[in-house]
Amino acid sequence: MSVKQALLALLEQGPRYGYQLRTEFEQRTGSTWPLNVGQVYTTLTRLERDGLVEADGADGEGHVVYRVTDAGRDEVAAWFTTPVARTQPPRDELAIKLALAVTTPGVDVGTVIQQQRSATMAALQDYTRLKREGDLDLAWGLVLDSLVFSAEAEIRWLDHCEARLRRAALERPTPVATNVETPEVAR
Repeated sequence: MSVKQALLALLEQGPRYGYQLRTEFEQRTGSTWPLNVGQVYTTLTRLERDGLVEADGADGEGHVVYRVTDAGRDEVAAWFTTPVARTQPPRDELAIKLALAVTTPGVDVGTVIQQQRSATMAALQDYTRLKREGDLDLAWGLVLDSLVFSAEAEIRWLDHCEARLRRAALERPTPVATNVETPEVAR
């Protein structure tokens, strides 16, 4: 997620200071990705250095208020019209965990998968409950939809991993007694 572009998009709607930007960002995303206010101010400093925002004085309480520049508006327009690149996928802790689990002797990979499936199912139930509970604004509703789809995809992927592990266990020749442990596959 690009905090830089998100802050610029918010500033395009009017001048704000850091804490207001943080609050607005979290409100629009349902606090799914909380921002540290220090990160907001660090990003604002960089945006100012790069000529994308400028300080617009202080409010009555002494907060430095920032406004977007023309270059910042151009940056926001480019961000909204440029697809998110998939060439460098984000690190996926679960994929890394499973890759290491299947290559580490003594790890019960089936248990790893089952525990994750249970946790993901619980999260999916929470997201679904949130969708049913109230009148969601469009922005939060879209974020919630994304979370639901991601959780559903993760469950399908875990099912796929489990099936591949079972096939691999069946295809593996019966080992001759050795001192080397192989990862356990549950189910």
